[in-house]
Amino acid sequence: MKKHNFYAGPSVLPQFTLDETGKAIKDFAGTGLSILEISHRSKQFVAVVDEATALFKELLNIPEGYSVIFLGGGASLQFCMVPYNLMNKKAAYLNSGEWASKAIKEAKFFGEVVEVASSKDKNFSYYPKDYVVPDDVDYFHITTNNTIYGTQLRKDIDVKVPLVADMSSDIFCRPVDISKYALIYGGAQKNLAPAGVTFVIIKNDILGKFDRKIPTMLNYKTHIDKESMFNTPPVVVVFSALQTLKWLKQQGGVAAMEKINKQKAELLYNEIDRNPFFKGTVNKEDRSWMNICFVMNNGYEAHEQEFLDFASARGMIGIKGHRSVGGFRASTYNALPVESVQALVDTMKEFEKLKA
Repeated sequence: MKKHNFYAGPSVLPQFTLDETGKAIKDFAGTGLSILEISHRSKQFVAVVDEATALFKELLNIPEGYSVIFLGGGASLQFCMVPYNLMNKKAAYLNSGEWASKAIKEAKFFGEVVEVASSKDKNFSYYPKDYVVPDDVDYFHITTNNTIYGTQLRKDIDVKVPLVADMSSDIFCRPVDISKYALIYGGAQKNLAPAGVTFVIIKNDILGKFDRKIPTMLNYKTHIDKESMFNTPPVVVVFSALQTLKWLKQQGGVAAMEKINKQKAELLYNEIDRNPFFKGTVNKEDRSWMNICFVMNNGYEAHEQEFLDFASARGMIGIKGHRSVGGFRASTYNALPVESVQALVDTMKEFEKLKA
């Protein structure tokens, strides 16, 4: 039976990425060595980092004056690195969910944090709007996609201060105007590669604005100057990320992925809205294309586990909602084919007929 991987992360990867990584584990670049054991200083692996950086810039149309670096520590370390490097006295944050809340918590160690808006009042079921960003902050931080609750911002906003974005779970899902951002970061394990590497896209001139002493490993300039090679990077994961970047280019790039992602999201949301057994959990205008959350409709709550078992028996893997919210979550990242979404929709229809 075919398995359909809806896990929120680590999550589905392109078959191309799996195949090419598997080959490299046996023999990397004709060296006779595994990618698991190759030196990160070897010319073969340096070429991997160079190509991954170049493809990042090409696929996202990154302007001159920006660097792309690959780090460890996940997005959670960026919650600390961003204010360490960019906050002098005060920063503004938008609280759109669990990960935004954690970023705010870390930033408070470095100065004043202005929470310009929050959707916590309605269990993060909408993306905050109609807020004012103070002019006197060092930067404004947003989290563009909410993996737990299923909301997303799919436009590039205009602000007068440097804009920082956590795009861990929706990078490459749509074209992005990089010039509107001072810094974009994200963990790889949702839409790019296996867990273990973090990407950072950073405008070079945003650094060095104040005199705080920053530990070497937490200083962005360290990694920019050493081209992601200050210390040993997560070699295998960077290689896998390169394969996904190649795959994205083969698919027609980010604009092509946007069309497919919209198609997948509409297919599943339409069924959620149509099927009497299910209902969505967030404002329709804020619905995520990457993490589609839904629950049993009123009166059918007792069927939740039954549907999970029913779907699992038909190859639907990872659709159980986050433990903090329950229900269901189908993560429809770039690598998930339309066929998998259709299989879930068919399963929902089959369950409806069975219980009607």
